[in-house]
Amino acid sequence: MSLSQSARDKLKTVSTATLTTVLFKRGFRNTFIQGIQRLNADAPAMVGPAYTLRYIPAREDLDHLGVFEDRGHPQRKGVEECPSGHVFVIDSRRNPSAASAGGILVTRLWKRGVAGIVTDGGFRDSPEIAKLPFPAYHAAPAAPTNLIKHHAVDLDVPVACGEVPVYPGDIVVGDGEGVVVIPQHIAEAVAEEAFEQTAYEDFVQEKVKEGRSIFGIYPPAPEARDEFKRWRAAQGR
Repeated sequence: MSLSQSARDKLKTVSTATLTTVLFKRGFRNTFIQGIQRLNADAPAMVGPAYTLRYIPAREDLDHLGVFEDRGHPQRKGVEECPSGHVFVIDSRRNPSAASAGGILVTRLWKRGVAGIVTDGGFRDSPEIAKLPFPAYHAAPAAPTNLIKHHAVDLDVPVACGEVPVYPGDIVVGDGEGVVVIPQHIAEAVAEEAFEQTAYEDFVQEKVKEGRSIFGIYPPAPEARDEFKRWRAAQGR
């Protein structure tokens, strides 16, 4: 099931906070990847299906600089095969002591049209990555090469990123606060509900700034719903 352009556009306008509430209503509690942040505060919102890479602990006889000469190496292969519009999600076992990737690989993903990159580990060359107009999320800077700690084993398989389950094709959304993972089969409905909830919360925020109490409008009483409809019509939303 592919994500419609309409749903993608709506998800770019809603917050991860709103999305976690919408998902909680559906019984999903573990959807926000804790402990990571976006490197470039000015990067655009991130939305796209997950394309995953899984690391296990490195082993000295297998993980040496010569492995990068193999074009089938999962990290290198993934960078060249991650589909345009997808989000490259790396399971680094919440270990930022060695790099999940670095500036050259992240730049390559950006130039290939990938929607963003997420790891629960760290990136090397993080100051350079932070200058790209590209959403990149990590836990901490990590100068040492991934080979010191990580062995790349699988592409496009279910992974855990920050203890959140991520299945290939799940919809990954990132903003200035963090990253949420939406199960693929409910993404269209979640996008629509989050879009509607955002419109109402913008109305509430405006009224609270005017000095209104939250009681009666958050959550809404019937008269607040009527007032919101009038506000929305006036706003063209």
